[in-house]
Amino acid sequence: MKILLIAINAKYIHSNLAIYCLRACAGEQKEQVELAEYTINHQKEDILADIYKRKPDVAAFSCYIWNRDYVLSLIRDLSLLCPEVPIWVGGPEVSYDAVQFLRDYPQVTGVMAGEGERSFRALAEYYVKKTEDSLGKIRGLTWRGENGDIYENSPAELMNLDEIPFVYEKIEAFGHKIIYYESSRGCPFSCSYCLSSIDKSVRFRSLARVYQELQFFLDAKVPQVKFVDRTFNCNHRHAKAIWGYIAEHDNGITNFHFEIAADLLDEEERKLLASMRPGLVQLEIGVQSVNLLTIHEIDRVMSLSRLKQTVAQIQAGKNVHQHLDLIAGLPYEDYESFVNSFNEVYRMRPQQLQLGFLKVLKGSKMHRKAKDYGIVYRQEPPYEVLCTRWISYEEIRKLKAVEEMVEVYYNSGQFENTIRHLEQSFPHPFAMYEALAGYYEKEGLNGRSHSRMGRLEILRSFTEEVDKEQRGLYDELLLLDLYLRENSKSRPAWAGDLSLYKADFRDFYIREAENPQSLKNYAGYTSKQIMNMTHGEVFFHDVLKTGADLPCYVVFDYRNRDPLTGNAKLVIWKGGTRKCHLNT
Repeated sequence: MKILLIAINAKYIHSNLAIYCLRACAGEQKEQVELAEYTINHQKEDILADIYKRKPDVAAFSCYIWNRDYVLSLIRDLSLLCPEVPIWVGGPEVSYDAVQFLRDYPQVTGVMAGEGERSFRALAEYYVKKTEDSLGKIRGLTWRGENGDIYENSPAELMNLDEIPFVYEKIEAFGHKIIYYESSRGCPFSCSYCLSSIDKSVRFRSLARVYQELQFFLDAKVPQVKFVDRTFNCNHRHAKAIWGYIAEHDNGITNFHFEIAADLLDEEERKLLASMRPGLVQLEIGVQSVNLLTIHEIDRVMSLSRLKQTVAQIQAGKNVHQHLDLIAGLPYEDYESFVNSFNEVYRMRPQQLQLGFLKVLKGSKMHRKAKDYGIVYRQEPPYEVLCTRWISYEEIRKLKAVEEMVEVYYNSGQFENTIRHLEQSFPHPFAMYEALAGYYEKEGLNGRSHSRMGRLEILRSFTEEVDKEQRGLYDELLLLDLYLRENSKSRPAWAGDLSLYKADFRDFYIREAENPQSLKNYAGYTSKQIMNMTHGEVFFHDVLKTGADLPCYVVFDYRNRDPLTGNAKLVIWKGGTRKCHLNT
């Protein structure tokens, strides 16, 4: 007997925690359960062929909003190839209205709705032991009988999270993938657009178990552990204990990601975060909107003033990556209101600002009230908003274009200095991204794949159109941004000629090779080797805002980078003579 659990992930670096949990909870049937993970970037034909080659006796698909159509396409083909193989599905995308789902898709044998660990264990036992008339006794199943009738069993019982075994013992199988970890389930809040609000029973894995499992990750030196807890800090004791543990046992490598409510952080938690190694944790914070009418209507509990204060305090520590989220298309949020929300959040200066769009999820309060709000949304996944009573489809399209610009020129972190200066030419930050999106449209740049150097050239052309008088300054800001990230050997044609300054740099590298002072990570290398491993630049504008004499000599140290931004450390020369003073 082979029961095949199938996951179609969005990216190669992702893994599907759900199927690993199901297999871990299968009890005596565990050895009969096989896992198969693919991505939506694989050809369907190749996935189908691989599933067929594995010869499953039962196939079960994990179904989410991003892979629903992909999964259903595979199911239709698999049912034709292997009509004798029962096909089951589970996951949030099929748990709502499972009866109607089975009516719509006769190829599917049944649905595991809600928490599936216990349901799957009983289902696996049913197939392995070939017991009769037992499907009706398994909680959490909606299934099709041999006569074609559809039956809906009572809901699954909620799990004690300590009953779920640790799924990462064979950590080598997750090389180059994000490790997803769950220390709690459920959410205490009732945000109308979110399915997590349905489960009010917040449950926690015991701290003793969490410590043991986190230590496993730390000992294995995995790059990142991403907590999937819906609101990690909804319980102060739980959050502080875990943050305290990872701070105390920091291995200098592993990063931990948490989704939190920033306005809930207390003083003790903020101090704890401030004490951590730069890059040890990153925080994802859902703001969604600053429109108070909107916040109230979506049943969101949030103190905006406290959120701003907390984000600013964390930002001041320069050690925690912050990712802030907005959602366009919410009730009472028109275009101008969203522009205001964007500007308010943007001015908090998070490392990333995600501009998302409302998804009208089946089973959510937003789905039930869609007609009241005049929400028109796509009828296929991801059920994304097209327009509402407050915002038109044309305005949504404009926000989509702005989203792309924010991703490329802000969230990438590749143009920080140029963008910061460019903002000053516009009445507010959103106006800049709106104008940049308009420039892309005018020049026919959309729909193309642009390299980093290509995006840099586009931004340069845009700055010339906005403020031609400052072309020299913008050129140097763009060079600064370019070399902060990479030791590019392909120098832009418009960049200044550095040949007049070669002797100054040669003297500097000779001194460093003989007696490392500013580039101590390069001890033992020759001056030529150090020169190749770093980059030297001369600036004639105060792009670094140091107030130093100009021209300013700068060496980009790529062996010493900012753990949050990835930017090279700068060695700055004050003055422009060969007898200049070094300031590190």
